[in-house]
Amino acid sequence: MAWIQTLYASQPFWIWLILGVALLAIEAMTSTEWLLWPAVSAGVLAMLTSLFRDLGLPVEIGIFAALTVGLTLISRRLIKRVNPSEVPDINDQSLRLIGKEARVVEAFEDGRGRVFVSGSEWPADSQSTVLPVGHRVVVDAVDGPRLRVRSI
Repeated sequence: MAWIQTLYASQPFWIWLILGVALLAIEAMTSTEWLLWPAVSAGVLAMLTSLFRDLGLPVEIGIFAALTVGLTLISRRLIKRVNPSEVPDINDQSLRLIGKEARVVEAFEDGRGRVFVSGSEWPADSQSTVLPVGHRVVVDAVDGPRLRVRSI
């Protein structure tokens, strides 16, 4: 522990840089998006401490906290503006199936069967109680692992 105090006393830049890199590494492993801005704040503080060596630990911690909170709030506001929650996630394959044409591969009995759409089979439900194999349907909705389809 004494070596950390000695390192901080001589070059606080390295302490903040190590903290920033460690937080960024943890963020890269977990992809939580919660540690990105503290990592950036630690990097900015590393640069500040290399320029202004006599800030002192309480001031540095205050700047770190203010930067972290400020950058997090700004990024949340920007993310909401750029990617509103009403827009479906473009990476969600199941939501991209809505409106696509499918083919029945397992006959529907009592409104349940299987369809082939976008290169894979899916369990499906339909208002029509009987749909034969080969019949064309359209995907109306995704309900968990099941598709809701209607006859064309």
